[in-house]
Amino acid sequence: MNERPAPDVRTAVVLGGSHTGMLAARALAGFADRVVVVDRDALPDGPEPRKGLPQARHAHMLWSGGVRAMEELLPGVTEVLRAAGAQRLPVTTDVVAMSARGWFRRWPESHHVILAGRDLLDATIRAQVLADERIDLVDRAEAVGLTGTAAAVTGVRVRTHDGTERALPACLVVDATGRGSGTANWLTALGLPAPERREVDSGLVYASRLYLAPEHARDGFPVVNVQPDPRDGGPGRAGFLLPIEDGRWIVTLSGTRGGEPPATAEDFAGFAREKLRHPLIGDLIENAEPLSPVSCTRTTVNRRHFYERMPAWPENLVVLGDALAAFNPVYGHGLSVAAQSALILRDMTRRHPPTSPGLARRVQRAVTRPVAAAWDMAIGQDVFYPGATENGPTLRERLVAAYVARLMHTATGNGRIARRVTDVTSLERGAEVLLTPSVLLAAAIGPLKPTLSGPPLTAEERKAGGLV
Repeated sequence: MNERPAPDVRTAVVLGGSHTGMLAARALAGFADRVVVVDRDALPDGPEPRKGLPQARHAHMLWSGGVRAMEELLPGVTEVLRAAGAQRLPVTTDVVAMSARGWFRRWPESHHVILAGRDLLDATIRAQVLADERIDLVDRAEAVGLTGTAAAVTGVRVRTHDGTERALPACLVVDATGRGSGTANWLTALGLPAPERREVDSGLVYASRLYLAPEHARDGFPVVNVQPDPRDGGPGRAGFLLPIEDGRWIVTLSGTRGGEPPATAEDFAGFAREKLRHPLIGDLIENAEPLSPVSCTRTTVNRRHFYERMPAWPENLVVLGDALAAFNPVYGHGLSVAAQSALILRDMTRRHPPTSPGLARRVQRAVTRPVAAAWDMAIGQDVFYPGATENGPTLRERLVAAYVARLMHTATGNGRIARRVTDVTSLERGAEVLLTPSVLLAAAIGPLKPTLSGPPLTAEERKAGGLV
């Protein structure tokens, strides 16, 4: 543990050294003289697995809304990622996706995604952030509580790997510890009321496996996605095939209650071929070389803490990332929301003096913008699965879902509407763009082109994937 700083040195503390925490540390490097990142793991020097990030074994993507935020925080990071092997794919040009209403066409580029293994993504960002001499890392240490009062947080109590516990003073504490965050309990320990919380649990189970793509499909192969159809009344089964670094594919299969994917390598391809709404992913991986066992997780509940609604909020505390709102990973928005939230943190701490009363509360309220956008998209479908909530979907959620379903149907055969939809899914624009008169009219008219009869792969892609 580093020594206590001199009293005149402003120190910010970030709890959690993963994607959210590192970007938050970067955001605060101009706000504080010194930023200390605390993580319970021994963080590796390169793209290696670590105990505290089991979700790294599954598919991840960074939508362009998140990529742009990352570039603001770490200029040039996209090129650094691409030099390390990450893929940049245009949306929807290089996306072969089957929606509930049929196959999407591959329209000209409107947005993009960055695809890489989570270990590579985290290691690249970590190296960029920790190169800043204002940012220090304290790993193998765990936050066990806040110091201060209900009015103002003054720091955190941390316990190191040898069991030693001490207080670490801070002018600002950012909780980026993920789904296991202790902030809700820490606030009640300070005398504040418990925050409002909502959970939507579709019972989704994830199973992922790494493959070496066929030789001619290792460069330029599209994303493949088969989505469920909530109208069929059964479990929601889905699949993703994402091209990542080193000529590999990461394939993630998922299923809600009663439709869970297998945890065994022997049954993995069979589930993709026989249980999804189209066999394309199963057919593709039959021609690829498995590189890993199957990794499974059940930690997929949508959970949101409404800290912004609390009647009182202490000075000097901000909660970001999964510690604030954790989304079902199937929608791929967690990384991008974290990047946008970190950018808001940077911009607001730049605009207001460090001693400005209510600064932490203003930041906490401001980050609800990207959080709420991703939350509405995540629960918009999950809330309809049996057992997801105690009372089922609300009337508003039913009306929104009906309109979104109509939009998605229209997007299969209308490029302008497809772009408006990806404006929102990429987190580059808010959902209000889907409510303009021209979009409402287009949704009423429906698709302008007929439904595709099969996946829109080119002849070259079919051959490279071993389908012919």
